[in-house]
Amino acid sequence: MTRSALISKIFEKKTFLCVGLDTDLTKIPKHLLNTEDPIFEFNKAIIDATHRYAIAYKPNLAFYEASGIKGLQSLRKTTDYLKQFDVFTIADAKRGDIGNTSAQYATAFLSPDGDFNFDAITVAPYMGEDSVKPFLTYPNKWVILLALTSNKGAFDFQFLKDEKNGQFLFEKVLETSKQWGTPENMMYVIGATQADWFMKIRQWIPNNFLLVPGVGAQGGSLQEVCKYGMTKDCGLLINASRSILYASDGLDFAEKAEEEAKNMQQEMAELLELCKHKSS
Repeated sequence: MTRSALISKIFEKKTFLCVGLDTDLTKIPKHLLNTEDPIFEFNKAIIDATHRYAIAYKPNLAFYEASGIKGLQSLRKTTDYLKQFDVFTIADAKRGDIGNTSAQYATAFLSPDGDFNFDAITVAPYMGEDSVKPFLTYPNKWVILLALTSNKGAFDFQFLKDEKNGQFLFEKVLETSKQWGTPENMMYVIGATQADWFMKIRQWIPNNFLLVPGVGAQGGSLQEVCKYGMTKDCGLLINASRSILYASDGLDFAEKAEEEAKNMQQEMAELLELCKHKSS
């Protein structure tokens, strides 16, 4: 999906919600465990309930790999099912290795001829340019680079400061990596719980899309993120996982997921209207 197509769909559907499919077998409703493929049955119900309110879906690969071959088969069925809804799909894989290894990861998850054919993949930048560039070789596919995350451990490394220029490590990642790709093929992960930094981040990368986890269950504020991170093109994908997936653990889990997604979409629609007035 191209940048222009993504932007058009955001304003057409009036949403920039990304549903994270972190499907945990220990948390899904118990009655689904009796089905042939509980992971897929759960995902299918969530997708059916939320696709009107979402622009993107992001399976977290760890939750599928944990179930071995069966989990990967569930992932394949999920990505195939998503194709009918014309949504942006993200492999939350956080890969990143030496060049020839990254090339294989890119083939596995981004190749149009592969089993999954995602639109984007999350990538860890620690090993530098040659570990990221192989993911940028597929036309109209995206790298979503980890930059400033919402977890507690973000402070272990991301806020290490270069005493010579006063620059934090995550700022160095932004400064350096924006030379590797463009706003047409590179996004960044910026945690919603780091909302105070969005204004500064937009100075480094004014036009790139940001994938923002941490709104909802982790306590991040959608209003704060949009106040400082939204651009005239929206420029944001807001990920929600647990707050939607596990809104209920009963027979009404899909209905409760729909309610949560709809509430978020309605708030996003209002914010997009403000965005349109700002750009006109």
